[in-house]
Amino acid sequence: MAQPQPQMIFGAVEGLVDEAVLTRLIEHVHLRAGPVYGKRGKPRLRQRLAGYNQAARHGVWVVLVDLDQEFRCAPELVAQWLASPGSNLHLRVAVRESEAWLLADGDRIADFLRVARSRVPTDPESQSDPKATMVNLARRSRRREIREEMVPRPASGRAVGPAYTARLIQFVLDRKCGWQPDVAARRSDSLHRCLMRLREIAAQSP
Repeated sequence: MAQPQPQMIFGAVEGLVDEAVLTRLIEHVHLRAGPVYGKRGKPRLRQRLAGYNQAARHGVWVVLVDLDQEFRCAPELVAQWLASPGSNLHLRVAVRESEAWLLADGDRIADFLRVARSRVPTDPESQSDPKATMVNLARRSRRREIREEMVPRPASGRAVGPAYTARLIQFVLDRKCGWQPDVAARRSDSLHRCLMRLREIAAQSP
């Protein structure tokens, strides 16, 4: 007899790195990642949130958003964005950006970026701009490719390098040498809470 498929979870996120993070977390708790929507920035995600809430009547949805500097804390963002979520819509907030969740696996991100472990912040959620922290770490990399791909070129006007997104997705999805969600959750309370909620969903699955 065929084994039943794990429950499918639909997602919505701000960008491509967030998509990789959410997909990895869903699969990490032995659920099945379905389509992930959004990926066109935070304002667009908020605009579409009511629609995702409606869609959650027919399936389980997880929406991942960065706290950034707009709100003081995650509960404040949730209250502003979606005061009455449906029972199948789970709005999770990365404090302050999903990069903080990646920095929380300090040993692996140091190896990936080829920087000294001592340079990786031990409390990534205290970073006001985790993306800038990630870029500055890449700037100190011993590997030229990391510096060229993840650090913006002078006078480019960009916050990140040309292959910043691709490099972080590589780190997130590399199960052998890349990101370890359970390890990272020890240094990131918002990630810990996200994993707990996903595990609750998995426990309630048929």
